[in-house]
This record gives sequence, C-alpha cells and structure tokens, in this order.
Amino acid sequence: MVIELDLLKELTETNGAPGFENQIRKIMRREIEKAGAPLVYDHMGSVFGEKKGSAESPKIMLAGHMDEVAFMISEITKDGYLRFVPLGGWWDQVILSQRVHVITDKKTYTGVVGSKPPHILTAEERKKVYPMREMFIDIGANDKDQVKEWGIKVGDPIMPICPFEILPDNDTILAKALDNRAGCYLALEVLKQLKDSGHPNTIYCGATVQEEVGLRGAATAPYIMEPDLAIAMDVGIAQDGPGDNSNKAKLGAGPLITFLDSSMVPHVPLRNMVIEIAEKHNIPYQVDVMLGGGTDAGRFHLFKKGIPSLVIGVASRYIHSHVSMVSKSDLENSVKLLAAVVKTVDQKKMDSLIDF
Repeated sequence: MVIELDLLKELTETNGAPGFENQIRKIMRREIEKAGAPLVYDHMGSVFGEKKGSAESPKIMLAGHMDEVAFMISEITKDGYLRFVPLGGWWDQVILSQRVHVITDKKTYTGVVGSKPPHILTAEERKKVYPMREMFIDIGANDKDQVKEWGIKVGDPIMPICPFEILPDNDTILAKALDNRAGCYLALEVLKQLKDSGHPNTIYCGATVQEEVGLRGAATAPYIMEPDLAIAMDVGIAQDGPGDNSNKAKLGAGPLITFLDSSMVPHVPLRNMVIEIAEKHNIPYQVDVMLGGGTDAGRFHLFKKGIPSLVIGVASRYIHSHVSMVSKSDLENSVKLLAAVVKTVDQKKMDSLIDF
C-alpha cells in the first residue's frame, strides 16, 4: 500500500481543537462517503463509517480521535493582548515564542506567544519555567477595542502552527496534530483497504471528539453501534532520542501495541491474538508500556458489560507541542495489521476472547 500523503497533510494542517472538530469532521465524512460506507454519528460529533462483511456480528469499532491539543482565549486585556488556557495537556516550556492561529467565526489571525527577551531576564527568572498563566498572545492589536473590532472574543480557539513536511529520509513525517490525525488517517485507510475485501463481521471506522480533554467522545460513541470489540488508534511516545533507549519505542520499528497505560490494562486475550496475527503476517510491532497517559480505549472498555479493547498505533516524537513526527512505514504497517485483525475476528474467535 502507498500512504496518501495529501490526505494526511490535509488532516494535520486542518485545525480541530477539542470541542471545535467540525472541519476535521467534514474531511472524515467526505472520505467515509468516498469509501461507500454509511455514516453514523453520536450527538457529541463523533463520526464513523459502517461496513458490513459476511456477518452482522461481531461488531468491531476502530476509532481515532479528531481533536488536537490547543488553547482557548480566556481574557482580552485593555492593551489588546490575549490571555489563554490550555485545551489538553501542555508543558509550559514548549509554548513560549511560538506562532499560533486565533480562529474566529469569520477569519483566522496569526499571533505569537509573548515572552521576555533574555536581555531583561533576571538570573533567577532564567532558571524557572515561565508559567502559562503569565503568558499572553500578541496579535498586533493596539487595544481591547481593536480586538473586538476584529471579531476576536473570549472562547475562541487558538491553534499551533506547523506546516506538513516529509523529511529527506522519505519516511519521517513532520507535522502538527499527528496526535491524533494519525489515528483518523488509519481509520480511513483501513476502511478503504477493506472496501472490496471480505471480512466475517461488521466494522465501524471513524473518530471521536474531545479525547484530549477527558476521553469525552469515547463515552458516547459506543452507543452508536454497541461494539463487541474496540481498538483505539492513537500515537505512543517515541523515546529514540540521544541516549540508551534500546528497549524503547522508535520511529520506523513497526506499530505500537499497548500493554499498559494509565487508563487501562488491555484485554489480554485480544492483545495476544493481535501479536499472533502480526507474527503470522510478518508485520513488525513494538510493545508500549506507559503510565503517563491514556487513550479512548480507557473509556471504551468500560461500556456496558465491558468491551475487549486495545490500543494500536504509531510511535511519535514531540507530541503535545507545536510539532510532531511519525514514520510513514509505521503507518503502512499499522494499516496492514488492523486490516488483518478485522479479517480474522469472526463470531467463533470473538466468543473465544470472552470465554473466561
């Protein structure tokens, strides 16, 4: 298979803060419809495409999430500067001096996160991480009235800026919002891969909303389809920077299969089945153990009587900042693995997974 870089570029460069996913949803709808799959929604804004195979059940949900970490205007000062609050998890140190887009109902404005130049910092200030609550965004306005005249108001989302780029190795992709437009891309690509292929189940491929602010879309999305099995497609943390990281996740070493995170101990029989499928099809994979974060699967697995759930995704560098990186080959192998899983899970296999 060939990665559709134009689609991934569009997904990453389009803005979608938590609660403001509408433009991403339009892309998801368009691509799902192109794949010939009926659309299904919840009332939060999550969207999926349904594809029936040779059997109604089991029902398998494959879900990315549309939102990305962002900010929201919380105050406009009398001098025309914007105070802001985070939408999702940010480390204050990565924010200063970055360019941002302020999204209004009618127009997008460019600003910069204000900071003091080093020349006027005291020795004590140089040692500290500047707190977000003291930061502001400069959009070049003269005063509060001019900000109002431009149509900028409290509650408007603020987005990171980072153009999409494929780096010289022709494998490393640099972009904003790969957490989790990578998962959105995987959902769409698996749906397309299976368009003309048989599978012994019914699948729902799509994406949730508001994952970055508390897995909120993941609480409502399962009610659309009442799945028997759920796979969250998300990014994991690449730890392949300088140093001895021989046992850590790396770009280009294959999809990540999560063994543990802060939101879930994955369903062990499902986890083992996915590993068997990867090895059977000679698909490289990596193991992810991370206690510092969670995914939508942490909410999926608690739906009603419980749903066997797992996280399959790709390693990514620098997430929850203005820029991130993933491997094109990891995306390709993730699609192969997810499609192979879908083709494997019939009702008999599903029954064996929950036979405790």
